Amino acid sequence: MTGVALTTAANTADTADVVVVGSGIVGLGAAYAAARRGLSVIVVDRADAPVGATIRNFGHLCIGAQTGEARRYADASRELWLRLSRDAGFWLRESGTLVAARHADEIAVLERAAADGGIRMLETDELRRLAPLRAEGLVGGAHIEPDLQTDPRTAAAAIVRHLATLGVDFRFRTAVTSVAGGRVETSRGSLTAGAVVVAVNQDIDQLLPEIAETGGVMRCALDMMRAAVSMPRPLSAPLLTGWSLVRYGRFADGDAATALRERLHAERPDLAALDLNQMYTQLPDGTLIIGDSHSVAVSPSPFQPEAAFAAFLAEAEALFEMPPPRVLERWQGVYAKAAQEFLIRTPDERMLVLAATTGIGMTTGLGLAEENLTAAFGWAPALEGTP
Repeated sequence: MTGVALTTAANTADTADVVVVGSGIVGLGAAYAAARRGLSVIVVDRADAPVGATIRNFGHLCIGAQTGEARRYADASRELWLRLSRDAGFWLRESGTLVAARHADEIAVLERAAADGGIRMLETDELRRLAPLRAEGLVGGAHIEPDLQTDPRTAAAAIVRHLATLGVDFRFRTAVTSVAGGRVETSRGSLTAGAVVVAVNQDIDQLLPEIAETGGVMRCALDMMRAAVSMPRPLSAPLLTGWSLVRYGRFADGDAATALRERLHAERPDLAALDLNQMYTQLPDGTLIIGDSHSVAVSPSPFQPEAAFAAFLAEAEALFEMPPPRVLERWQGVYAKAAQEFLIRTPDERMLVLAATTGIGMTTGLGLAEENLTAAFGWAPALEGTP
């Protein structure tokens, strides 16, 4: 699927070189890739702003914990995040990620991964200088060096504003009803495009159900919360635990990870039942994002069990030097989930369908869009120094 004929300049307000369906991070990445090549772009979204998985996450860009294809996209995303942060003016820090280990089997998993580089092992005292952790039970940890942190609530809105200054036309509160052959039918009329990118995350089953079914796409619902906390010193980077290590590709394979997983599940079947990723990020205002649980179904229940939130708070209070957190917000996030990490399809020569079908969309989405649009539509790489 190369050499797609793009429109010459947009002939009407409803014609563009590229129409992007969806304003989440993958859709924004697609719009950014096109705009940096001087192409006209329309982004269509049924909401009035990005309101899905792109704003409902930790803001943790977990680059160094990925492997294979995901690591390639994550590395490309890292450079794009840094550029967008500078140009769009939103908060982002090159913090890396901390990992708190509370058992020898967690150290074993970390040491195995650290042998490949980009991860520095930490003694307990150094880890506690970087994070306000209780000394009890802590045996050491690590620092994953390439990782970034942002505030997803402010970053997404800032990227939209920046793309608008580059000429991207956002059509919010507009539902897309069908896509085929460079034509996009919406609740406000038809759009014509040289190329169409569909990036609607888990809602692919509503627009292109056959692709969702053949790709095995379901929904993963997760519970999260934000709390006011009183800590003796700030958390200098996102913090992972042993429950995180059994989830991320770079740590989750091999005998050491299997032993870790078996111990965690045997000791805490209640947390295993939540499919817990016990992790934390602290925002610039000092509040702490705490989570998260996972439940996979075609249509997950919208009802959030209080047991999950009680477990989050108990585990946070046991880990950090702090009194009980004061909960400010609770929410449910939803993202696409499938056996493969990414959904990449070309239903016709003018259409590209993209989704990160794991919980690493913020980490990989910009690179996923950049690489696959370049390949699918035969584009040259964007010139250095372009916005």
